[in-house]
Parts: sequence; C-alpha cells; structure tokens
Amino acid sequence: MRLGKDLIGKSIISVTDGRLLGVVKDLYINDQLYWLTGIHVGTEGLLKRKNWLIARDSVVVFGIDAILVKNSEVVVEAKDLDESEDWLRLSKLKGRGVDTPGGTKVGAIGDIILGEEGHISGFALSKVFVEGPIAQKGAIPREALIDTGNDDGVMTIDLPKVEQLQSEAAA
Repeated sequence: MRLGKDLIGKSIISVTDGRLLGVVKDLYINDQLYWLTGIHVGTEGLLKRKNWLIARDSVVVFGIDAILVKNSEVVVEAKDLDESEDWLRLSKLKGRGVDTPGGTKVGAIGDIILGEEGHISGFALSKVFVEGPIAQKGAIPREALIDTGNDDGVMTIDLPKVEQLQSEAAA
C-alpha cells in the first residue's frame, strides 16, 4: 500500500518504445472514492484549456521509480473520455472535511491510501480533531465511509466502525 502523493512527480514511460510521456501531475479517482481511475498528465493552452490524462486501464505497472503505460498513444484529452467528467482529482479531495452523522468534526483528508491494483483502501488525514484510534493512526479505512461528500463537501464516516476496523487490524 502507498499514498497517492507517492505517485505525484513520477515519470510516465511507454513500454513499447521507451518514450517519456510526461510526469504525474495529479491523480483521478472515481466519484464514489473506490478506485484510481486515471493519471493527470497536465494542461496546455491559455484560452482553450486542454486537460491531458491517461486512463487507469492503460497503466501496466505503478513502479517504484516510474509508471509504465501500454504505448505512446495512451495520453488523451479529458473531453475525449466521456467517463472522465465524473472523475475527481485528488487535489480537489485534499482538505475535504470528515465528520460523523451527528456532526462531530473528525478531521480533513490529506491523501488517499492505495492498494496494489489501484483500489482506495483508506484516507490519510492531514488534520485530526478527535482523540483515540483515528488520532493514533491518522487514517480512516474506506469501509467506514458513509457519504463521500460530493454533494456538500464533507465526508461522513461511521466512527464506531472505524474504531472496530482499526482494532481488528491491530490484533
């Protein structure tokens, strides 16, 4: 497992011809916060902004030093990939508040925790406003998420479930 920030700045290389296609500027995740869906390669243009991305299924390996992709043609403009409209950039998720159904502020999102295949297994917190297991770990497992916060900008978690999952993981 690794944090999303560990991928930022990594070189993107085509396995077919060894070309350097750019570096990772940001990550795209699906709107339900389950999967890494793509890599933001950058933008160009002053008046007509173009966002360039690589879809997750074009990635062969998330390596230690670089990310390897299928070929040099995997970089596409975001508007050419219909489903990308529903994707969320990691930079937009950072700082999103986390609370309980009762309104208790728990913290703020600092990063995502990625599993081996690009699934999101949890969220690292940049700020923690409560004491206990969440403050000790500084993270929240994905399974405890009730609301992603896409509508109101605040994620809601099941606090007892977080504590249960973290105590099971420690045992």
